[in-house]
Amino acid sequence: MKVIGIAGPAGSGKSTVARLLAQRPGFAHLDCDELVREAYRPGGPAHAALAARFGKGIVGPDGAIDRQRLAELVIADPTVKADLEAIVHPMVMETVREAIASHRAGGTDVLLVEGALLATSPHVDRELFDLVVWVEVPERERRRRLARAFPSEVAAQRLALGREVALPTDPRVRIVDGVGSPEEVAARLLTLAKA
Repeated sequence: MKVIGIAGPAGSGKSTVARLLAQRPGFAHLDCDELVREAYRPGGPAHAALAARFGKGIVGPDGAIDRQRLAELVIADPTVKADLEAIVHPMVMETVREAIASHRAGGTDVLLVEGALLATSPHVDRELFDLVVWVEVPERERRRRLARAFPSEVAAQRLALGREVALPTDPRVRIVDGVGSPEEVAARLLTLAKA
């Protein structure tokens, strides 16, 4: 089984491309953002540690971690981002390891693991992947895409968070041009995967 990590900032199209490729026979898609949502739920693996580090003010009325409140804290203080990632990323990576083993046992041919920071976080074990790609899109295009998908305030916040993520420096990470249709970007990614 081949394991491909797909990373990039908000608006790069990584989710769209991953979902498109996952429709192919033998392909499966694992969304790290969904894993984070699970970790933030009451009783989830990150819930208690996050509430202890950032206070009960980040717990929403439903008992889950309030992602919007966390995002506001991250934007206001860069040290919060580092602490947040140090708590959440190792927990998510453990779930990714388990999912890789499960998909391998289940006969999946290609597992696409999508996560914004797979290519840049120091808490990600890139040895788990046969290939990690960074979907690169100019900020102007990402802004346009986000404005179509979200209310302006949310789009601006996601764009601001994406600015903090520099191009990956790990030589194992391959850059994919994310400009064009999802089908064109998917074809570029598949070409890299076959190389």
